[in-house]
Amino acid sequence: MKKRIAIVYGGYQSEAEVSARSKDGLLKLIGTERYELTPVEISRTHWTAHTTDGDYSINREDFTYTNKQGERISFDLAYITIHGVPGENGQLPAYFEMIGQKHSTCPALTGAMTFDKFVCNSYLRSFGIRVADSIRVQGTEGVDPVEIAKRIGLPMFIKPSAAGSSFGVSKVKSTEQILPAIEKAHTESDDVLIEAFMDGTELTCGLYKTSERTVLFPLTEVVTENEFFDTDAKYTPGKTQEITPARVSEEVKNKVYKTAQEVYSLMNMRGIVRIDFIIRPDGTPYVLEVNTTPGQTETSFIPQQIRAAGMQTADVFAEVIDDILAH
Repeated sequence: MKKRIAIVYGGYQSEAEVSARSKDGLLKLIGTERYELTPVEISRTHWTAHTTDGDYSINREDFTYTNKQGERISFDLAYITIHGVPGENGQLPAYFEMIGQKHSTCPALTGAMTFDKFVCNSYLRSFGIRVADSIRVQGTEGVDPVEIAKRIGLPMFIKPSAAGSSFGVSKVKSTEQILPAIEKAHTESDDVLIEAFMDGTELTCGLYKTSERTVLFPLTEVVTENEFFDTDAKYTPGKTQEITPARVSEEVKNKVYKTAQEVYSLMNMRGIVRIDFIIRPDGTPYVLEVNTTPGQTETSFIPQQIRAAGMQTADVFAEVIDDILAH
């Protein structure tokens, strides 16, 4: 009998639309040969299982639903592909952990820490992982743009501390732009991260670990005609080149792989993750962001990297899923 997998998507932030595309991607990438896949949509107003014989409300006490025949249907695994709240910030993993439901992503604490960019950077910096210099602000009251510019330098990035997919992110080149950029970031998150700009080559590294092995995918180099890899660059065809494998030396590749594995272990991560880097001109990698639920459309970074590695997506996801089910 096939294991029943819930593909959990949606969420409470602007990224819900991106999550829906990842759900569609996962249905194809995982496939139905090995598993019975059921999309489960989560929003603030409803949790709904979309099945072949109708839509059913999820019982939040145990993450089950009752079908037309009166049978209570449970899931062997919840595969979370919510980018943002409540999937990526640890809330949904915490819920699943409380009710004993196996799920695909990192533990709740890991999700909470990685989702808050300032907390994540501060934690990694304490272990010697190189990250950008940054400060955190709440609101614009008492904020002195001149002092911020002196402290961080120009240009700088101002972004929501707890959001993703580049929503609410601004590249700021003058002190006059600082307060409007903070207000923009506040539309996505209460806390705002102000981060030093780092010039260099942008790379992203996908990886996963099982009880048997560690798999590092070929790196992807990100080259965009926009000011930075913003939402427009991510989701508008032709705005960005995503080059896999990346055009970097073996030395740089090995440095990135080493750092990515250190971050995976330090953050107690699980499943398939993606870690973004800036490679400075001297070849030193700096961690930009840690993604515990990376996008999974057919053209997203992870599927690209799987194909570049000569692997089959269905086999990769099966390896990850089966490892979680076995423990």
